[in-house]
Amino acid sequence: MTRPLRRPWCAILLLAGLPAIPSVAQAQVWRCETPGGGVEYSNSAASSRDSRCRSVDLPNLTTIPAPKLPAQPASKGGATATPTPAGFPRVDAGAQRSRDLDRRRILEDELRKEEARLGELRAEFNGGEPDRRGDERNYQKYLDRVQRLRDDIARSESSIASLKREVSSLRE
Repeated sequence: MTRPLRRPWCAILLLAGLPAIPSVAQAQVWRCETPGGGVEYSNSAASSRDSRCRSVDLPNLTTIPAPKLPAQPASKGGATATPTPAGFPRVDAGAQRSRDLDRRRILEDELRKEEARLGELRAEFNGGEPDRRGDERNYQKYLDRVQRLRDDIARSESSIASLKREVSSLRE
């Protein structure tokens, strides 16, 4: 014999509220040592091979979503543009020209120094056969120094190329 529900609205609320309850996914992680001494992580302790497994307690992971940025109007190229504030200071043309000349002078000085350094490195490198020094009785020390020289030369050449690109991109 079935009993009628005394409070049918409770059943309706219960059924209606079930989809809204978030479910928490729980996963168990196992750290297993294989017979060969290796470590293997798994989601189950049972394995077909002989291994010793123990449960790993992991802390809960908390994620915080990034804040939403306000939408900005798109510019001609499709990229977003940020308008310059009305009170933002402007630099007059003479001051900007002076800054550009200072920047060019600094970059050209750096370029001259780097080219001089590259000349010294190439002279020491001696076409791939630098002279051995007295502290290099061990041949590996000599080979290490030769490799360092190669690396320094490559780095210096890269710096020179970057400086030349930077100088060529400056306004006249």
